[in-house]
Amino acid sequence: MISQPSRHCTVELQALPSRIGQVRRIISAQLRFWHLDPLIDQAALGVTELLTNVHRHAQPDKQCTVDIELLLERLTVSVSDHDPRIPTVNRASPFDTSGRGLALIAAVSESWGVRPRGETGKSIWFTLPAPPAALALSQRPVYGATTDGPFPGTEFGALDGAYRPATARSFVVA
Repeated sequence: MISQPSRHCTVELQALPSRIGQVRRIISAQLRFWHLDPLIDQAALGVTELLTNVHRHAQPDKQCTVDIELLLERLTVSVSDHDPRIPTVNRASPFDTSGRGLALIAAVSESWGVRPRGETGKSIWFTLPAPPAALALSQRPVYGATTDGPFPGTEFGALDGAYRPATARSFVVA
């Protein structure tokens, strides 16, 4: 039985150098929203390395999907692309300027791996342990940074979960 619902975020993109920084900022903002600030540096580093690998090596295209999911006490970050070739960890010399991506992911993560997706691609994933304080936060639906809910003039009742009329206001749920 799962005692806490999962939190999930997906970003689809072309792995171009200009997009990697944007995705890193999106992932960082999402982790801040989930109160997982201590994981931002490791997750951003891992996403950067995986997207760079897609940009440099993936064939036939650079289209990929980044998924982050917090389930129970683990944050899982994965990047899926359309290239079925499985990457290998390289032993880079001290003077090499590339070839350390998967080794870096192995060093900063709790675990990592590759899931083949038939002949249509693969997913490379890594996990990070979530800090206990983030797991204790109460869950409630959020529909946007400046809206009260799915319909104007309603808000989510913190105690009973019911929707009721509300006064107009703007706020950021943290």
